[in-house]
Amino acid sequence: MTLTANDPSRKSWLNVPENSDFPIQNIPFGVFITKDDVITIGTRIGNYAIDLGALQQLNYFEGIELTDDMFMQDTLNDFISDGKKTWRLVRNRIADIFDINNPKLRDNEKQKEIVIFDIKDVEMQLPVLIGDYTDFYSSREHATNVGKMFRDPDNALLPNWLHIPVGYHGRSSTIVPSGIPVHRPNGQTLPPGETQPVFGPSKRVDFELEMAFITTDANIMGEPIPVNETEDHIFGMVLFNDWSARDIQKWEYVPLGPFLAKNFASSMSPWIVTLDAMEPFRTAGPEQNDPKPLEYLQQTGEHAFDIKLQVGLAPENGEETIICNSNFKYMYWSMSQQLAHHTVNGCRVNSGDLMGSGTISGPTPDSFGSMLELTWGGQNPLKLNSGEERKFIEDGDTVIMRGYCQNDEVRIGFGEVSSKLLPPFSKK
Repeated sequence: MTLTANDPSRKSWLNVPENSDFPIQNIPFGVFITKDDVITIGTRIGNYAIDLGALQQLNYFEGIELTDDMFMQDTLNDFISDGKKTWRLVRNRIADIFDINNPKLRDNEKQKEIVIFDIKDVEMQLPVLIGDYTDFYSSREHATNVGKMFRDPDNALLPNWLHIPVGYHGRSSTIVPSGIPVHRPNGQTLPPGETQPVFGPSKRVDFELEMAFITTDANIMGEPIPVNETEDHIFGMVLFNDWSARDIQKWEYVPLGPFLAKNFASSMSPWIVTLDAMEPFRTAGPEQNDPKPLEYLQQTGEHAFDIKLQVGLAPENGEETIICNSNFKYMYWSMSQQLAHHTVNGCRVNSGDLMGSGTISGPTPDSFGSMLELTWGGQNPLKLNSGEERKFIEDGDTVIMRGYCQNDEVRIGFGEVSSKLLPPFSKK
């Protein structure tokens, strides 16, 4: 099926500001509450939120097989379950409805009032009910940096790292959309030079610059997904801040890996950008020849995506400082390899499951995707525009992540995921 929605020459009758993340070629999917307190599935063009539930009630999706309430739900899970053919039909139809040359909705003022909202007048929600969340560890640069700091600088990568996409199962109950603040976690830490742990607030709260992908119902229990079929089961991508408490992590991660240091909060951008919208930005990933992956992980072609990423840090009542510029294309293991490995043992993957990429770090110090690396464990504090310094994230700080792709014809973006760190939770 032709991706007519991706036509770079297409223009919308809705105003799209220059350098917007959301031109008519994007058509992401999300869930929002309208100013009338109606929750609906929607999309976005420019600075307008579009009510797909209202469009469906007005028969704009006639001819596409959809359940009567497909877009009048509070999650995208059922729509994602319908599969790639339906996603493409709907995206193409939305692009046609809002094409500058289509007068049907453009010239119907009454219907436009029902369907279209200023983005400032809606409240974005978590777009999917996340049943399971897996976090990978797929940036060679990040894994090497952490290995140098925590283990042996001469043998930074563990023996398995170049053979498998390392991952762990996280906690979906504390994934929140952009704008929801998170609390500094309490836990056990082992102070330097001590032999007994202490309990209290983490002193080393960190961000992790990640992307994440959302899956559809991919397989039945026992069925592996071949690496060359995995993209049929990936709906789209979001920006993802996987908050971390480095001092809690250092004490607890041996022998079973992350637990309290990771499960207290993760923040995601509210608009899911489809893999279809990302097609023009495919690129080659890092070479995997030394060693070559086992056969079930071997890929040919372009399976990485050129997504420019940025992290800003804003202290309370202070201006933002850009502290990181990175790119998703640096990831050693692709999304396809991650999903193929995830299911090679027969693990079932469902609609709305979320897979975090792992921290995205590039080859230069300014492209490192965490405070742990940017300050090298706190040894080299970052200087902010306000004159303040940071070793890790302090209470009142807001972390803002942005991402977009751009070529000579079109820009496709993710908006941002922004979250503020609050002091530890206390009952008033």
